Amino acid sequence: MGIILPMKQLAIIGSTASGKSDLALRLAHEYNALILSIDSLSIYKEIDIASAKPSKIELASVEHFGIDRLSPSENASVFTFIDEYTRIHECALAEDKNIIIVGGSSFYLKSMIDGLSEIPLYSSDTLQKAKMMLNDLGACHRLLAEIDPIGISKITPNDSYRIEKMLLLYLESAMAPSEWFRTHPPKPIIRDCPILNLAVERDILRERIALRTQKMVHAGLIDEVAELERIYGRAPNSMGSIGILEVLEYLDGKINKDELIELISTHTAQLAKRQQTFNCHQFELSANATVDECYKVASAILK
Repeated sequence: MGIILPMKQLAIIGSTASGKSDLALRLAHEYNALILSIDSLSIYKEIDIASAKPSKIELASVEHFGIDRLSPSENASVFTFIDEYTRIHECALAEDKNIIIVGGSSFYLKSMIDGLSEIPLYSSDTLQKAKMMLNDLGACHRLLAEIDPIGISKITPNDSYRIEKMLLLYLESAMAPSEWFRTHPPKPIIRDCPILNLAVERDILRERIALRTQKMVHAGLIDEVAELERIYGRAPNSMGSIGILEVLEYLDGKINKDELIELISTHTAQLAKRQQTFNCHQFELSANATVDECYKVASAILK
């Protein structure tokens, strides 16, 4: 069931290095708000420089949710952020505060606004049976192709995550997953949330990204990634993120430091372009404007 808030809330989205976090902090101080970070890397503990998290002083000045919640060895999903939204909602109610949602991983925000279908609780028998069957991933894919050819059509035979989800749903419900979703339509998690997208000229954004990348490297990015690799190895999904992947190439001796900075900047700029395209096409925006213009719109909403 969607959560309807009596307090005020809004979301600030935009590409990386667009100034989202600074604007969210300013508004939170001025309008008695808590902050929910929706970022696929800041959710992890110990990944501080690579994720460009707010500083410890900033985190202490306003209560944040969605930051430092998972170990780098765990996998974040939309359900992680649903849990964080539930936590911030409860806290905002108890403390009579507003909510500001901010982050670059806006596909999580999109999922929560559009809604998710109810998923059955999986019994221990279902979990155990699925675990045994998944030892032969190909056989599971073929089984699901017979049961639900439409649902499996966009899932490759080596996509273990999605095959597991479909298999669990089938074993628990005895229904084809596509039929389950048809009879259990999505219900929004977040309602009544104006969305503001920070628009920054591409040349300015590239300059900011290049400068931020240099600062990250000088702040100890290489040492941070080396320590993460020592503790967690390279297998976790978090270790394949921009900023981490390039440092691993540097540690392997494949690139030098100048090339490292250039690669991170280039890949980050490419990500920023994809983020802006997604944000402008996937959301009904209350504002798609500069930081100052978005501040004025946000102030009017939160007053």
